Amino acid sequence: MSKEGLSRQAYEPVPEGQSYEPFVPANQSPAEFTLKAILAGILFGIIFGAANAYLGLRVGLTISTSIPVAVITVAVFKLLQKTGVTSSLLEANMSQTIGSASSSVASGVIFTLPALFLWSLDPTLLQMTLLAMCGGLLGVLFMVPLRRFLIVKEHGKLPYPEGTACAEVLVASEVGGGKARNVFRGLGVGALMKFLVGWVHAFPDDIHVNIPFLRKGQLGMETSAALFGVGYILGPRIGAVMVGGGLLSWLVIIPLIDWWGTGRLDPLYPETVRTIAEMSPSQIWTRYVRYIGAGAVATGGLITLVRSIPTMIESFRVGARQLKSRLAEKDTTPDIRTDRDLPFAVVGLGVLILVGVMAFVPQVFDSLQSVPQRAIAAVLVAISAFFFVTVSSRIVGLVGVTSNPTSGMTIATLLATSGIFLLLGWTDDVGKAGALTIGCVVAIAASIAGDTSQDLKTGFLLGATPYRQQTGELVGVLTSAVFVCLAVILLDQTYGFGTEEIPAPQATLMMLVIEGVLQSSLPWGLVGIGVGIAVVAELFRIPSLPFAVGVYLPVSTMVPVFFGGLLRWAAERSAGSEDGAAAARERGVLFGSGLVGGEGLLGVLIAGVAFATGQAPAGIGYAWAGAFAPWLALGVMILLAWYFWRLATRSEA
Repeated sequence: MSKEGLSRQAYEPVPEGQSYEPFVPANQSPAEFTLKAILAGILFGIIFGAANAYLGLRVGLTISTSIPVAVITVAVFKLLQKTGVTSSLLEANMSQTIGSASSSVASGVIFTLPALFLWSLDPTLLQMTLLAMCGGLLGVLFMVPLRRFLIVKEHGKLPYPEGTACAEVLVASEVGGGKARNVFRGLGVGALMKFLVGWVHAFPDDIHVNIPFLRKGQLGMETSAALFGVGYILGPRIGAVMVGGGLLSWLVIIPLIDWWGTGRLDPLYPETVRTIAEMSPSQIWTRYVRYIGAGAVATGGLITLVRSIPTMIESFRVGARQLKSRLAEKDTTPDIRTDRDLPFAVVGLGVLILVGVMAFVPQVFDSLQSVPQRAIAAVLVAISAFFFVTVSSRIVGLVGVTSNPTSGMTIATLLATSGIFLLLGWTDDVGKAGALTIGCVVAIAASIAGDTSQDLKTGFLLGATPYRQQTGELVGVLTSAVFVCLAVILLDQTYGFGTEEIPAPQATLMMLVIEGVLQSSLPWGLVGIGVGIAVVAELFRIPSLPFAVGVYLPVSTMVPVFFGGLLRWAAERSAGSEDGAAAARERGVLFGSGLVGGEGLLGVLIAGVAFATGQAPAGIGYAWAGAFAPWLALGVMILLAWYFWRLATRSEA
């Protein structure tokens, strides 16, 4: 996108002795924290939070929703303006600040809490909501003293790509027109496809084909608009890497396991009933390849984390220094509107209250029966959360939210916590649930810190009031937590976690990590193979984490992601110029975000209907299509790709 909308200083360091001049000057005070902006942010946060929860539980991925929420907000505000209700740019920014918080809450929840359901330790809605709120509020509060250093002093050095892009979108005069239509089109198409697949069952939800002359080799593709949209958002490189991991699992590892186990007369652990010869490709994947993938993903996450150690150390040092500096301050609240943070006394008191809630309210860590146990857990959470918040907020400034190693941070927290619990002898269900819930709070805190950083960068460029944005983040956490957790419970009660519809891959991985430390129940040989795969990928300079995710998830999930990335590559190549490629990328990303939102919302709606009626919608079925049913599904995906191509490559959106 062109840079005419913002000051040139938005992209360059500010000369020493000068200050950045935001789009809305500090001496102006337009409407910002209004009821309209708050309600719009809450509504859009609920919508995209539930959609991201569904997406994450299906494929282990979530997307940043700041830009889609900003686009929809401005479009709605322009419609209201026709009725005489005026709106300001800072109100739209407040709405996206509140609305985007839900995606980070959803990421932390779906990464961890479904493991409790898999252990049959079903948490209550109250416990899940309290955990989500504690993590989200800690993440926002710990970020407050870092703003002046990371956002202000490091301006021009830390680009915060999503935050800067969101600011450009908000100031673009045409944002309420073509851009908004792309999001709404995506919402409609995604919802329609999910309705036809999940409600009407008009065609199969996936396509599989056996590979001739390859023992149990199989390829497939889910008929999912959301996955296609995710692929476009991620781009061709990550899509290709992820599908490469899937191809390794389904065209190499599964045939090798079948070849090796054909002559075995007894089941091979962890399978206890069927021999390998009796198992289908999907059963081999479930019983063996999943553990290989878990080892690869855990290793990839830790490698990503290790690479960030220099940044982590520097970030933690800076965070501690800023905390000490703020503690030494007296009443130094600046008079400049654009430099007013929440008072540090409020931040400190808020953190103390949250630690007290975790220690003294039994429902938070309800598996830990005594106050001393919960106090230990609360202290572990506070230390880990502050450390990873400082790390996360700086890393996203360099590489963006999508490259933030949140899963690696969560794995590291679980390993450390499980190790401590092992020394304390807490190795039963109490220890497992306690370690996981601690990891949940830390994961949400690290995730929300990245989102808060990007939002504060947007506000810094636009001229928003920091303490109002920080308050908006708190509102976003408090209002979205219950709806995200409710969506998770509905999906579990309708489909069950670990099923084909809702595999909950990230939570399954966290479950395996905890069991591996506390109970030593993992098939370590398989896990070790996964470790080797991740290391070899790194040696060949292949990003190990996305490659490992491809190994860990079904190849049918990765194929539409790959084709979505391939479509983006082709659309940008056909544009003929850098500006044209940027426009094609922007149109496609907004449409793809809509696809994710539309499918996610219909998925949650279907789950709600099934929960209310006691059964999933039966639909008409696709038996009428007979042998042509898979071709019908393939035709629908081709039609989606054609429409996506036309939308991304046309001269005006």
